[in-house]
Amino acid sequence: MPSSSIDHAFTARTPKGRSGDPTYAGALSFMRRKYSKNVAGADAVVWGIPFDAAVTNRPGARFGPQAIRRASAIFDCDPQYPFNRDLFDDLSVIDYGDCLLDSGNHQKTPATIEREAAKILKSGAFLLTLGGDHFVTWPVLKAHAAIHGPMALVQFDAHQDTWPDDGKRIDHGSFVARAVKDGIIDPDRSIQIGIRTHAPDDCGIKILYGHEVEEMRAADIAYAIAERTGGKKTYVTFDIDCLDPAYAPGTGTPVAGGPSSAKILSVLRQMTQIDIVGADVVEVAPAYDHADITAIAGSTVAMYYLGLLAEKKARDKA
Repeated sequence: MPSSSIDHAFTARTPKGRSGDPTYAGALSFMRRKYSKNVAGADAVVWGIPFDAAVTNRPGARFGPQAIRRASAIFDCDPQYPFNRDLFDDLSVIDYGDCLLDSGNHQKTPATIEREAAKILKSGAFLLTLGGDHFVTWPVLKAHAAIHGPMALVQFDAHQDTWPDDGKRIDHGSFVARAVKDGIIDPDRSIQIGIRTHAPDDCGIKILYGHEVEEMRAADIAYAIAERTGGKKTYVTFDIDCLDPAYAPGTGTPVAGGPSSAKILSVLRQMTQIDIVGADVVEVAPAYDHADITAIAGSTVAMYYLGLLAEKKARDKA
């Protein structure tokens, strides 16, 4: 029979190597990676944060990690396009599961997320986070900055997320302003791609608006990102509403006029010179999705992060 395993997420003996689960069955970890809380020796850790209490429009992104994992089953077994390799030949990746949050005490949420992120990062692994609404990026950024210092931020988004913040808000629309104010990110090395709304302050961050992205080639967008980050250690955050609602209807605050998934994936593919030290995909809200369009887009973005990481490891090894 063509399938050589089932429930690889539990039965795998190693965090390397492809699984043989049918795409329609088996335990749904991200890309069938082994579920484990033991991060020792892992090159990358996939981690879900099922939180959406910070949204200003439609809730539902707490189900994002589940949806992204489910959609990722389509990647099983094959060499991954456009990387033309089994990402897990040399890349050791585990699925750490989800962050346990107190649904009745949201003020504890930031510290809980930051503490667990710091625990994972202490191992030296690359942390790939699945949201959740965009507020979850704030404590994850703090955990990364504790290791790397102020970072460049590459933000794919329809919104700037720079609205006023008193430092205490649980709000997915203000974390960037807070990160700049607290020295977590370096605005002079940061860039936002696909913005289609206006906020009172740009915080000194370079913006490629939606209409500009529409006129630019993917290669030119990737070049602008590389030029802006300038070799600085970089965190990449991808709000799925960066994409036009035609390609990502399942999100809390969709904005018309965005780029296609094909174009932005082409940008990601060309970000080979960026020193990416952490990344996330957020705001996938499957209740508003159709035929898993948004979940597939989100899982593909996450897969591209791992593809870039696998290529980097191969280059370093050569």
